[in-house]
Amino acid sequence: PTIKLYKDFNICYILVDDDDEDEEDVERVSWSGEPVGSISWSVKETASSIRSGSEQSFPKIDTTPSLSKQGSGYSLSSLFKAKSKPGAFQSFSESFSDTSSRTYAPELRKPKSDGKDVVSDLSPEETVRRMQKGRAFSLEKFRSLQDKLLLLDEAVAVYDGNVITAVLIFLKKSLSKEILFRELMARDVALRHYVHYLKEMGEQKLLVELLKALGRTEDMALMHYKEHLNIKDESRRRDFLKSCLSLPFSQDDATHVQDHYTLLERQIIIEASDKKAVAEIFKKFPRKASILNMPIITTLYYSCFYHYGESEGTFSSPSNIRKTFRISEKQYILTALGARAKLKSWFDVDSLFNTKNWLGYTKKRSPIGFHRVVDILHKNSAPVQVLQEYVNLIDNPDLKLGGALKYKCHDIVINTYRDLKDRQQLIVYREKLERDSPEYRKIQELLNNVQIRWKN
Repeated sequence: PTIKLYKDFNICYILVDDDDEDEEDVERVSWSGEPVGSISWSVKETASSIRSGSEQSFPKIDTTPSLSKQGSGYSLSSLFKAKSKPGAFQSFSESFSDTSSRTYAPELRKPKSDGKDVVSDLSPEETVRRMQKGRAFSLEKFRSLQDKLLLLDEAVAVYDGNVITAVLIFLKKSLSKEILFRELMARDVALRHYVHYLKEMGEQKLLVELLKALGRTEDMALMHYKEHLNIKDESRRRDFLKSCLSLPFSQDDATHVQDHYTLLERQIIIEASDKKAVAEIFKKFPRKASILNMPIITTLYYSCFYHYGESEGTFSSPSNIRKTFRISEKQYILTALGARAKLKSWFDVDSLFNTKNWLGYTKKRSPIGFHRVVDILHKNSAPVQVLQEYVNLIDNPDLKLGGALKYKCHDIVINTYRDLKDRQQLIVYREKLERDSPEYRKIQELLNNVQIRWKN
């Protein structure tokens, strides 16, 4: 889906932007099946997937950009907004792009052995040339660090991704990681090949160590955080997220991770309680699926559905969830309205919009526009009396008349045409009604009223 995220909590829930008038957002709330919009789903969709197994296919990488030392361009915010910080560490962050957009070089050709090749005393240049041509070669003869680095430099010089990656695999096996990391820092092209290789092979731990050695602490923290996707047990995932809280995230990302941990911790508590709940609402409306790992707005909807009216002191209370995760009034009203209308609880719907002024008079107000309220109520089969009350609250005359016509709120249509002094429209509308119905007779009385000065 098109993910719109609350500016203070990009990763843990989908929110409706204050300027967005798309009423469909509230209809996307569900807690059945794959948690659309959840943390795990978003990271899976936005970040590149990790290939498991030992498939030996290597990425062919553009060798022109250089490795920058700017701030991290790989953030949780950019992950969930599907865009990176402009101009920030682009050559390196390309290593984290989605695998579907990558181009892979073919594997090295199978060496041709004609019995005449002598591979024991070849120079780095000759060895690389043989690797390119698919002829027999041996890398084991390069024993000293100097020879190994010459071999790597020669592989980079020929701009062949297959050869570079094959040499890097050899160096990974034959050098300590500390030495390898140190030498790669001075070789941008080889470094980016190595990052791709580790990513494709799923060597997350080694990749995190490499990022740390490069001084890319935020990238290192994010890569470590992403490992929560591989943890299926919710308690272990919660503990892992707790361990991530001390990692060197940026300020915004630290807030996101903290909220992710808090959300999952709370969901575990709610799930344990509701699995054995005996309240009438759970019998009348059995739960479709677990609430674990659902996004925050789905959690809020669930809370408004099953736990509406609970005191703020309980973890499952809608007001507690709203306060803890800083949910805006607009988003809360949309979510609670959808949940209570689904249950046909019209009294609770009214209470969402009732406010008192300083004189103590009750008045209805809505941060989302009453035309949207009417649409949501109609989708949940609200009775005509309820629809008519809320159609009457629409400020815009055209929207009010359109809503009244759409939802057959006859009294509002008749009164609107009367106020507009539009005799012809009243006559047209009268023909759509049953004869001798109260609405038909009302129109007839208005048409016979000589005191009204009609426009037409």
